[in-house]
Amino acid sequence: MKFLLRISAITFKEFRQLSRDRLTFGMVVMIPLIQLLLFGYAINNNIRNINAGLLDQSDSSTSRIIIDTVKATQVVNIIEQYFSIADAEAAITKGNVRAVLVLPRDLPQRVANPADDRALGQWIVDGSDNIVSSALLGLARMPIAPLQQGTGNTVSATFDTVLYFNPERRTPVNIVPGLLAVILTMTMILFTATAIVREKERGNLELLITTPIRSFELMLGKIIPYILIGLVQMFIILTLGHFVFDVPINGQPLQIVSATLLFIAASLTLGLLISTVALTQLQAMQMTVFVLLPSILLSGFLFPYEGMPKPAQMIAEGLPATHFVRMIRGVVLRDASLTDMQGDTLFLVAFTVVGMILATLKFRKSLD
Repeated sequence: MKFLLRISAITFKEFRQLSRDRLTFGMVVMIPLIQLLLFGYAINNNIRNINAGLLDQSDSSTSRIIIDTVKATQVVNIIEQYFSIADAEAAITKGNVRAVLVLPRDLPQRVANPADDRALGQWIVDGSDNIVSSALLGLARMPIAPLQQGTGNTVSATFDTVLYFNPERRTPVNIVPGLLAVILTMTMILFTATAIVREKERGNLELLITTPIRSFELMLGKIIPYILIGLVQMFIILTLGHFVFDVPINGQPLQIVSATLLFIAASLTLGLLISTVALTQLQAMQMTVFVLLPSILLSGFLFPYEGMPKPAQMIAEGLPATHFVRMIRGVVLRDASLTDMQGDTLFLVAFTVVGMILATLKFRKSLD
């Protein structure tokens, strides 16, 4: 019976220690709570209101009927009208829209002639996201009820569909660029989150106190090696993805490296912020997991951004991974530039600058 008393004493001691470690105790509650909310509320494959464009070369009552019918499905949200194929393709490349509906000039003649088996129009679709493209492909054949009125024919609106950037709809083409964001999020934040904490635990900060080094210089010196590590990881992932899984690398190398450097800087800054809060390496790892879960589930890496409710989208917009997933897919697959996606580019720059300032102000080079 004495061994039971000893075990119970140790157990009681562990519970007391856990209750005093507020951060760990909070993670015990928050991690399953966040997972439940994300999977049950934010994750949704039934996509609605996908941003789309319109190129109406017909400008007729027939085209307006088709447009209204397409809008009524709530699958797409037509936010822009274009006047040339080049403008439509440029909008898809920049990521402004996921698809463009093109209606031809002779649309009324095609509808009026029952013997004409040509398609009523064409969907130009960004195929880099398979789930989004699947939802858009569902619009390829849909009945246009108003066009059936007054005719003895059953009109079935058949649209040609062209998939850009991933015509074969292969999963690795979508996954590999997004995987780069997840891996860099995990490694960059974790490495830097434990860097300062490790110095505290080992007592090395005592030596730094006697030196003239400033807080900003200390943090910058800490993150420079990890920038090189992040670039090595980028090279490994994209190279293997290209040669093993045949993922196309359509973007310019300088654009790919620049986008990756922006995200590495933002992730390292977030890791430094965590290191100023965590007291132990265990706490730093727990907080990294706390950031990693939303970054995987809300960034658009696995589940489309368009399928999330507005509150989840607002949270996602605050995560660097969300902006980098859009950027790296745009640069690698669509040959977009950072200026094409200037909103995401500016967010990562601002996040890095503000985060570095906060981390420097919060860090105190002292034993406390």
